Amino acid sequence: MERFFESFKPVFSSISLIVAGSVIYTIGMQGVLVPHGFLSGGIVGLAMLVHYFVPVTGIGLAYFLLNIPLAIIGWMNISRRFMIYSLFGMVFFSLAAAMIHPPVPDIKDPILAALLSGIICGIGSGLILRSFGSAGGMDILGIYLNKKFGFRIGSIIFIGNASILAAGAFFCNIQIALYSMIFLFTCGKVTDSILTGFNRRKALIVMSDQAETIAEKILSCKDRGVTFLNGEGAFSKKEKKVIFTITSLTELPKLKEMILTLDPDAFMVINDTLEVVGKRHGSGRVY
Repeated sequence: MERFFESFKPVFSSISLIVAGSVIYTIGMQGVLVPHGFLSGGIVGLAMLVHYFVPVTGIGLAYFLLNIPLAIIGWMNISRRFMIYSLFGMVFFSLAAAMIHPPVPDIKDPILAALLSGIICGIGSGLILRSFGSAGGMDILGIYLNKKFGFRIGSIIFIGNASILAAGAFFCNIQIALYSMIFLFTCGKVTDSILTGFNRRKALIVMSDQAETIAEKILSCKDRGVTFLNGEGAFSKKEKKVIFTITSLTELPKLKEMILTLDPDAFMVINDTLEVVGKRHGSGRVY
């Protein structure tokens, strides 16, 4: 029974993230974006355009209908697990957009409204993207075109968002498009923070003749896991151990100081990590 619950935990986690993210995004959209006539990006933005010109068509219904061809393409060409989560997200987001109508805050300044909606919708979008699926929309199209033709997903989403803003500028007015750009920029920044802010880690690669000593010090003092990679100097042809470890942003300065104290000639490469998942086998230390 315990093993069953352990196997079900990722499913429950993904569904919870999609539900929470969809509700939060809808609150920002229906509570701030729509009352001010702003636009979102992608299929949500297209559904909002349809709603503005045909008010009888709710955003939830328009979003669901616009996603049907994308869902068919995704089901035939993308991972079934991803699509099952995405289909759930698409349906739930459509229902949330149709049923949730929060009170509208009294914000007169459109820039403040764009910033507030960007923060709220960014949190919702980030939670959805932390799951194993999506809520439909441009994500599915981007993955399909990337798999089929090698197009970059970010470029596809950018083109989609730019097209929606251009349509908004043409059919509505240029101010709406500009305010919507503020919203999209804020939303994107908050989404990135949600995706990486909970796991601010740095990947550290160290090349040193004192690799054993440095590794022991990291293990004993920093409560971090260490992996040795087998390296060979291209010039010297000498084999040496390369240290690979993960550390937090706050611990990085102390770790660098400790390494350089043990070996002033140590060579370090420090990279940002998008996400770190799991623990070091055999201990509770972060890998």
